[in-house]
Amino acid sequence: MLHFLNICSKSRKCWGFLIFTIINLELIALYLQHIVLIKPCVLCIYQRCALCGIGIAGLIAIPAPSFAPLRLFAISIWSYSAYKGLLLAKKYIDIQLNPSPFSTCDLFVKFPNWLPINRWWPTIFDANGNCSEYKWYFLSLEISQWMLIIFSSYFLIALLMGISQIIDFLKRNTK
Repeated sequence: MLHFLNICSKSRKCWGFLIFTIINLELIALYLQHIVLIKPCVLCIYQRCALCGIGIAGLIAIPAPSFAPLRLFAISIWSYSAYKGLLLAKKYIDIQLNPSPFSTCDLFVKFPNWLPINRWWPTIFDANGNCSEYKWYFLSLEISQWMLIIFSSYFLIALLMGISQIIDFLKRNTK
């Protein structure tokens, strides 16, 4: 399996598929926000940003996936973004399952002054929902639970892909 992931990491099709999945997840989020009228909370917006980070990793690798430094950089961005998204999804589930006035998400999104994407694209990155309310179910799981599964999957694949790079490097250097 690691050999397969190593081969995939050198293919534009696989990186393109990663970008395709991220675009679809972002489109689903926008559909839920603008068509179903589910108000996103701050953690939802931060998870969208984590998804964007995974998509950016795909965009970094797709021009030259066979170039190892670029590929490793993209895998590290992918891993980091998936890990942060996993932590955010876990926090979101914790807020929902253990409601407390002391454990809530922020009222407003906080982006750096040099990157105020909530002001640039308020229809996408502005939060006005409540983290503690259950918003939408699909196959008996709530959005936060689906995001935990999604980010866990992305993180596991990125981790295994990173390990496959190390194993491939060690095999080439021991010959």
